[in-house]
Amino acid sequence: MADAEESEKKRRRIEDLTDKMAVDGGACDWDGRWNHVRKFLERPGPFTHPDFEPSTESLQFLLETCKILVIGAGGLGCELLKDLALSGFRLIHVVDMDTIDLSNLNRQFLFRPKDVGRPKAEVAADFINSRIPGCKVVPHFKKIQDFDESFYRQFHIIVCGLDSIIARRWMNGMLISLLSYEDGTLDPSSIIPLIDGGTEGFKGNARVILPGMTACIECTLELYPPQVHFPMCTIASMPRLPEHCIEYPRMFQWPKEKPFGETSLDGDNPEHIQWIFERALERAAQFNITGVTYRLTQGVVKRIIPAVASTNAVIAAACASEVFKIATSAYIPLSNYLVFNDVDGLYTYSFEAERKDNCSACSQVPQDLQFPPSAKLQEVLEYLTENASLQMKSPAITTTLEGKNKTLYLQSVKSIEERTRPNLCKTLKELGLSDGQELAVADVTTPQTVLFKLNFTA
Repeated sequence: MADAEESEKKRRRIEDLTDKMAVDGGACDWDGRWNHVRKFLERPGPFTHPDFEPSTESLQFLLETCKILVIGAGGLGCELLKDLALSGFRLIHVVDMDTIDLSNLNRQFLFRPKDVGRPKAEVAADFINSRIPGCKVVPHFKKIQDFDESFYRQFHIIVCGLDSIIARRWMNGMLISLLSYEDGTLDPSSIIPLIDGGTEGFKGNARVILPGMTACIECTLELYPPQVHFPMCTIASMPRLPEHCIEYPRMFQWPKEKPFGETSLDGDNPEHIQWIFERALERAAQFNITGVTYRLTQGVVKRIIPAVASTNAVIAAACASEVFKIATSAYIPLSNYLVFNDVDGLYTYSFEAERKDNCSACSQVPQDLQFPPSAKLQEVLEYLTENASLQMKSPAITTTLEGKNKTLYLQSVKSIEERTRPNLCKTLKELGLSDGQELAVADVTTPQTVLFKLNFTA
């Protein structure tokens, strides 16, 4: 607790100094320091925006005013922080809930062996602040869900360097919830651009999202790689791979034995991973399977995809370039999706992902659910989790019946789950639902409740 309080005090001190450094930072600016940036902002060029007017004000905006939020301080986040700081951005916040593991050091270059066990956000901020004069990065060792709307409203641009699709979707939903409409017209001043980068081995992508205007994360959900799932029968009866041995204690032994009480399995908790690792070793020994390691256990539990440092560097550079374009209006931003692949040679291209008129996040209209009255609630739940354009994780379904709110099913709270579980076997008609009924669905993938309109089919 004392460490947490000291960490919070340190973060506040850094934040208090941020605005002051924006003014005093000029003392650190030696002659010629920003010449590489001035070349882009103080003279025209063949690729500049048609409406761009060269001036010194754009650089001053970067140095003194523009506030950037970087989400994630891992392989991609470290590169982003370095690129942004060296491009003239000084008011940077970074959010990351993870601590440094030994396996991070081969690609997350802001960290050293002495930093193992410390929060990534704090170590990354300290490194950038000490290396780049005038730059003050404010760290936040928290989850993105721990912050409210007022926190996110303060930033001009948000950049994601995440390895979690759920976190991306949540952040996408948060920025959409900040949009303001007047008589159905979007207020441009309420838009906070989101630059999203992702890597998977030797593949990567970068994209520019203008919430409410361009395709959002939910509009293109099917572009993200599906989660790896192993057949249940193989895991339970005929394991052949070390991954099968790890999945067994995760899926069967943890819920049954409850080694830490009712606590859910946390992939970031070393004690939880160690417990799964030890049980996986026992199961591997029973079937003469080799290859179960602590690192593999952590990778399977957290669904970690192997990262390549060079891919992180390329995608971070692309994302930082888009931040620079939007912040200065000097160049036309990417429209709006960049794909990078160097598995066999070098291949890259860009295309415009289209916004969906019926997107569950940004369309502003209830989504249609088409089921016959005889369909069971379980079928609706499966549709919400398995449909490629929704991919919810643990949806909670509520509605209004006879003027009262009624929870049809909620999975995250054990007592309510037990009470509402019988509803899964009931038909929509038996639950008292009617054609045109609105269902409110909450899920970990979004901070907002998603509205669905039930349309009965014959």
